[in-house]
Amino acid sequence: MKNSEIKFQVDLDENSFPKSIKWDASDKEGSGLEDTKSISLNVWDNQNHSTLRIDLWTEEMSVVEMKRFYIDILGGMAQTILNSTADEYMSEEIKELCDRMVKHVNEENKAG
Repeated sequence: MKNSEIKFQVDLDENSFPKSIKWDASDKEGSGLEDTKSISLNVWDNQNHSTLRIDLWTEEMSVVEMKRFYIDILGGMAQTILNSTADEYMSEEIKELCDRMVKHVNEENKAG
């Protein structure tokens, strides 16, 4: 059996706000910690049948980047739900939502 490990290192300021976020994974290309501006981690809690979430971002993460990050996450979820359950309806609904949100963000950026 193969073992894979993912690590996150978060440096916090005096108010416990992330100043820097770094990550590493045993299966990623290259070695060593890499910087990122944001992480979103979801874990299924079998015991309580609920989702546990950790969402962290640094002050360098712009509002536009944050919106695009979450649109990207939802798009990935659309593909995952299709791959894992073959539920085309759910997958398409999520993709259509992503398309509407991309349009919204693009229009918002033009106006700003």
